[in-house]
Amino acid sequence: MNKVLLMGRLTRDPEVRYSQGENATAIARYSLAINRKFVREGEQTADFINCVAIGKPGEFAEKYLRKGMKIVVTGRIQTGSYTNREGVKVYTTDVFVEEQEFAESKNSAENNNNGGSAPENRPAPAAAADGFMNIPDGIDDELPFN
Repeated sequence: MNKVLLMGRLTRDPEVRYSQGENATAIARYSLAINRKFVREGEQTADFINCVAIGKPGEFAEKYLRKGMKIVVTGRIQTGSYTNREGVKVYTTDVFVEEQEFAESKNSAENNNNGGSAPENRPAPAAAADGFMNIPDGIDDELPFN
């Protein structure tokens, strides 16, 4: 079984081309930066995975995906090789996208792209000395559940 599930941020806007012929097909290429869970000193903190979305997923990528967005991708890994102009064999590894979806709301994405600060009109909750958030009196009346 060849199945991969990735969650990361686009490193750039997708590069989209269309195939030649009567039924032109969208082919979108982008790369995801995926944070590593454990990092040793001196190692990079993220992996950069190349993704290829063909057909409807390619059209979706062209229309909706932009640099910095956090998305979830499912697909399959495909390896290949080619000989470059200098005669050197180059090996490739790509994820061919089967499904892709947003991993955060538009507001969260905008906050992350603007330095991660909370909107000025919404103060951050204050923490007590014990590390827990202070809950104001009378809040029970405002909750939609008991």
